Amino acid sequence: MTGWIDIINFAMSFAGLSLALLGLMLACTIQSRDKWTRNYFMIFFSIITVYVAFSLISQITFALPYEQLAPVSRLALFLESLCSSVLLLLLTAHLLHLLGSDWRKSTLFRIAFAIWLIYAALLIFTQFTRVIYFISPDNVYWRGPFYPALLLPPLAIMLLNLMLLITGWRHLVPTYRISFAVYILIPAISMVIQIYFYGLLMIVLGTVLAALVMFASILNYQAEQQIRQSEQIMQQKIDIQLLQMRPHFIYNTLMSIYYLCDEDTKKAKSVIHDFTTYLQKNFRALSLNSLISFDEELEHASAYLAVEKARYEDSLFISFDTPCTLFRLPPLTLQPIVENAVKHGLEPGISELHIYVRTHTDDKGSYITVENDGSDFEPANDNEPHIGIENTRQRLEMMCGGTLTVTPRDGGGAVVTIFVPRSCKKPL
Repeated sequence: MTGWIDIINFAMSFAGLSLALLGLMLACTIQSRDKWTRNYFMIFFSIITVYVAFSLISQITFALPYEQLAPVSRLALFLESLCSSVLLLLLTAHLLHLLGSDWRKSTLFRIAFAIWLIYAALLIFTQFTRVIYFISPDNVYWRGPFYPALLLPPLAIMLLNLMLLITGWRHLVPTYRISFAVYILIPAISMVIQIYFYGLLMIVLGTVLAALVMFASILNYQAEQQIRQSEQIMQQKIDIQLLQMRPHFIYNTLMSIYYLCDEDTKKAKSVIHDFTTYLQKNFRALSLNSLISFDEELEHASAYLAVEKARYEDSLFISFDTPCTLFRLPPLTLQPIVENAVKHGLEPGISELHIYVRTHTDDKGSYITVENDGSDFEPANDNEPHIGIENTRQRLEMMCGGTLTVTPRDGGGAVVTIFVPRSCKKPL
C-alpha cells in the first residue's frame, strides 16, 4: 500500500464518518409523520456510522507498525464488512415496505437474508484461513486467491435489490426511483473499482454519499407531501366553512323577507328583487376560494343590511365611513360580522340599534371595525354556535394571515376589528 492511497483512504473515511453522523443527527431530530421511515433511517445511519468508524479504526491500526494491533485490525475489518452487508438487507426491507409488502414475510427478503448468511459464514471462515484475506502476524492486510468470492454475496443482494426496484418501478414515485437507483448503483460501482484498485476504499465514501442522497431525496419528497396535504386540508376547511356560511346567510335573509310579507307586501317584493340581484352578482364570488376586493364585500354587507333595514326600519340605523377600500380579503368576511351585530344587537328591550362600519389603514395593513350599541356580545355565553364569527376568524388566518378580535364597547354593545395585512392590498 503506497502513501498516497493511505492519505486518500483516511480522507474518505473521515469525510464518510462526518456525513454519517450528520445523517444520524438529521434522522434523530427531524419530525416526520411517517414513524416507520424515521425509525428506519435512525437504524440505517447508526449502522453506517458504526461501519465507517470500524473502517477508520482498521485503517489506523494497519497504518501503525505494531504487531500487537493485528487482532484489533482483524476484528475491526470483520465488523466493518459485517455492518456494510447489513445495510443491503435494510435496503431490501425498505423497498418491500414502500411496495406494500410485509418484509418480514416476504420470500425475496428471505432469499436476501439467506445470501447474507452465506456472506457472514464466509467472513467467519476467513478469520481462520488465508484463501480470501488474512492479517499477517506483522499486522499487514493481504488478499487471498479467492478474495472475489467474498464480494459475490453482497453483489447478489445488490442485484436482488435492483431487480426489486425494476419490478416495482411503476409503483414508486419518481423521487424514490432515482434515490434508490443511486443508492444501489454507487456502492456497486465503488465495489467494482475496489476490486481492480487494490487498497483503495472507495466503497466507504460511496456508500455514505449514496445513503445521504437517498435520505435527502426521501425527506424532501415527504416534506412536499406534507405541505401538499396541509394545503388540501386547509382548502377543505375553507370549502366546508363557505358551504356552512351560505345557508346561514340565506336562512337569515329569507326569514327577514318572511316577516316583511305580512307587514308590507310591496316592500317585501322590493326586497326580494334586491336580494335576487344580490345573489346574481355575488354567488360567483362566493363560489371562489380566493380573495376578493373590499368593494365587493362591502356591497355584499350593504345588501344584507338593506334587507334588515327594510325589516327594522324604525329601529336599525347604519353608518358607513369607509374611505380605505384598496385591499383584498376573503369573501364572507364583513357580512357575517354585520349580521351578528344585527342579530345580537336587536335583543328584547333594545328600541334602537346603531351600527357603524369604518375602515382605516396604516403601514401594517387595513382595518375594518364594526360597532353596535346594542347589548353586549359575548360568544362564549351564547348556547348557539357563532358560525359566522368563528369561520371568519379562521378563514382570515388561513387565506391572508389576518385576524379578528371582539371587544366590549364603552356604553354597551361590541366592537369587532378585522385586520388584513398589507400584502393583501388591492393593486392600483
